[in-house]
Amino acid sequence: MDFLYGLFIAPFADFGFMQRALFGSLMLSLGACPIGVFLMLRRMSLSGDAMAHAILPGAAAGFLFYGLEILPMTIGGLIAGVIVALGAGAVSRFTIQREDASMAAFYLISLAIGVLMVSIRGSSVDLMHVLFGTVLALNDEALTLIGGIVAVTLVSLAIFWRALVAECLDPLFLRSVSRMGSPVHFIFLGLVVLNLVGGFQALGTLLSVGLMMLPAAAARFWTARVEPMCVLAVLIGSASCIAGLLLSYHASLPSGPAIILSAGVVYFASILFGTRGILRARIIHHRHRTA
Repeated sequence: MDFLYGLFIAPFADFGFMQRALFGSLMLSLGACPIGVFLMLRRMSLSGDAMAHAILPGAAAGFLFYGLEILPMTIGGLIAGVIVALGAGAVSRFTIQREDASMAAFYLISLAIGVLMVSIRGSSVDLMHVLFGTVLALNDEALTLIGGIVAVTLVSLAIFWRALVAECLDPLFLRSVSRMGSPVHFIFLGLVVLNLVGGFQALGTLLSVGLMMLPAAAARFWTARVEPMCVLAVLIGSASCIAGLLLSYHASLPSGPAIILSAGVVYFASILFGTRGILRARIIHHRHRTA
């Protein structure tokens, strides 16, 4: 019993930084994982990765003027993410280029600008902090910010749920019967940017999209309905955060990558053992052949 307590409970019970890391990462899972489900259903998973890189110049600008202060870096990242999302959307709507291509172009430029801006003032340690985050260093200000982002996300999902689901399934139908098509699209992009900015505080720009997309991708192998998929994605994300923090504590590993790798393990397990996974499909196929 003491062994189990020391393995699973003691790290969170004895250390305040582990408690804040757990609380912050669980809140991120609650807001980001449902957004990841909608990104996946819209076939915009790589767009989420692109937008995660797009916030880097704004965060770097905040770092350039104020150092590693949360509020300036957050505001800068939010502004940069919105500019890139709107810019890529405008290019796709008014030119022949598709949104995924314009998003890729914008994010590559943004990533290069952001790295250069951080390198101007900071060291390689500062660059690693911006790119990969420090979930074990979350303070009360960061937790308050993440909590506000999660609250806005959940309220927005509750209000626009039906429109978001309709746009995933048939966006042309939604635009034909309602004027909410385009506004909902941009509201959703705003929620993506907002959650990536929140994830940036804990996991950095390169890993924040991992907590958004991997639990959603894993949940897809267990259910085809949107509501259960979102709930399952949140549960997978939360379990990955707990497992990753425990792994980082006991094995002295970086906490952000440990969380994402834990989610990756669940993803590969879901590919094999999920109700819509490889083994289940093979069993059903074998039964049909032998019937």
